[in-house]
Amino acid sequence: MADCLKFAPLLFCALLLSSCTQRDLDHRIVISVPEQRMVVYKKNWPIAEYRVSTSRFRLSDAPGSCGTPLGELEIAKKIGDGAPAGMKFKDRRATGEIVPPDAPGRDPIVSRILWLRGLEAQNRNAFSRYIYIHGTTEESKIGIPASYGCIRMRSHDIMHLYNLVGVGARVEILNQPITPPPQMQVGG
Repeated sequence: MADCLKFAPLLFCALLLSSCTQRDLDHRIVISVPEQRMVVYKKNWPIAEYRVSTSRFRLSDAPGSCGTPLGELEIAKKIGDGAPAGMKFKDRRATGEIVPPDAPGRDPIVSRILWLRGLEAQNRNAFSRYIYIHGTTEESKIGIPASYGCIRMRSHDIMHLYNLVGVGARVEILNQPITPPPQMQVGG
C-alpha cells in the first residue's frame, strides 16, 4: 500500500495533464469561399452560422501568396482568452489597444485568434504562414473576399466561435457551396 501511495502524486499529475490536452473531436467548421460563409457542426448537426471574409487575392497555400488555403485543417492554438472585443493583437499578443469596428485606415487582427494547422499536402504551410480565423475591424467587408489569406470574422462572431470550439476541432475550407451532411438533407 505504501508503494502505491508514492505514485499517487504522479498519477494525479498525469491525469491533470491529459485533461488539459483533450482535443475537440465533437466540432467541425466548414467554410465556403464562394459563399463567404461558415457553418459550425457539433456531431454533424449545424449549431452556428457566420458570414466571413477570405483572401481577396487567391486560393493558395504558397508562402507569400496572401492566399486562403483549401482542404482539411485543424485548430492548433487558441489565442485571446478573456480579451475584450476589439483588442488589437500584434505577433499574437494583446497590445492593450481597443480598435472599434470600421475604424478609418485601420486593419489589425482583433478580439480572438484561432491558429490553423494544415493536415494535407495542399495546406501544409498554413501554420507557418500564420493562417488564422480571427476578428477584424473591417466588419463592413465581411461577406466579400478582403483578407490577406486568413478567415476574418466580426468581433462578436469570433468571440462566440472561440467559446464553442477547442483545439483539435477540424476546419474544412471549400471552393464550393456548403451542403448539409446526408442525415440533414431533406427529401428522398
